[in-house]
Amino acid sequence: MLNRIHFIAFIFLLSFTSQYQNKVSFSASIKPLNAIKGLDRAALIDFAKQYLGTPYRRASIDPKKGFDCSGFVYFVFKKFHIDVPRSSKEYQSLGKALRPEEFKVGDVLVFYGYLDRANIGHVGIICEANGMKSRFIHASSGKPYGVTISELDSDGYRHRFYKCIDVIK
Repeated sequence: MLNRIHFIAFIFLLSFTSQYQNKVSFSASIKPLNAIKGLDRAALIDFAKQYLGTPYRRASIDPKKGFDCSGFVYFVFKKFHIDVPRSSKEYQSLGKALRPEEFKVGDVLVFYGYLDRANIGHVGIICEANGMKSRFIHASSGKPYGVTISELDSDGYRHRFYKCIDVIK
């Protein structure tokens, strides 16, 4: 009798384990979101716009406390399961620079710093793509002092522009 119970328990566990392995192998075959073409870039921007007016806060990714520029970009893309650097400096060697006619909504704009034009110091996300006349959403430490939308062709950004990259692909 005991051997029969052990045998039934063994079959049950074997069946359960087999079902579990099938689920694991299925989920392991799902591609990460940033490898999936057709991500709704407009949805990404709609999500980002919910945070317009959120104050600037150095070294923060917390929407309740505020964002710094790279913290805001990190927060937005993380919501869509896309890994991007946490520091603006890390964008310098990331991706292939796009030509202005290739800019798309959801691409990341990379800028030199405001005071230090030798190093990367600011990032934002294109919310209206129009080459060098694009508009972007970002967490500004300047006059707006928070999440705002700015024009790439404005005096504060045109001369600091380093590159635009597609992190969604």
